Amino acid sequence: MLYLIAGIILFFGMHLVPGFAGVKANLITRFGEMGYRGLFSIIAALGLGLIIWGRASAGHDPVYAPPDWGRHAPHLFMLPVFILLAAANMKGRIRKITRHPMLLGVLMWAAAHLLVNGDVASILLFGSFAAFSVVDMVLANARGDAPVYVLKPVHDLMAIVGGALVYLVFLLFAHSFLFGVQII
Repeated sequence: MLYLIAGIILFFGMHLVPGFAGVKANLITRFGEMGYRGLFSIIAALGLGLIIWGRASAGHDPVYAPPDWGRHAPHLFMLPVFILLAAANMKGRIRKITRHPMLLGVLMWAAAHLLVNGDVASILLFGSFAAFSVVDMVLANARGDAPVYVLKPVHDLMAIVGGALVYLVFLLFAHSFLFGVQII
């Protein structure tokens, strides 16, 4: 569990840095733009690795029994999640309307998984992703980080089709291969 907690602290600590312009500016001044990006990538990758290792090695210590209907939540949430993730870097209406499609998608992913997993490690993992998503949306809104671009409606179609295809791959194959949990 210690590796999971350390990974969460490193991963999200580094991901919160861009939300604080002064801290980011100081790091860029000290290490340069490329040095900052390299440092960000190394720390985030190390944190993610610790999260994966920590979650895989964590025991199953139940905190709550997920509701019976909760097992259906991922099926309801995950298709929109993959569409939102696909739309995050596209110049379509989905991104414009949701404003933070990746953060919204991660929040929905975390909430869906908290409805089917009630153990300590899952609460730490999915709860930290949910909390980070909310905090980062608030920070981004406070900074006024609204994307400015020319709308390309084809990007919405690409996000919907691409997100649906990746969802099907996860539903049928990838989830059980990567995480050992068969969905259907």
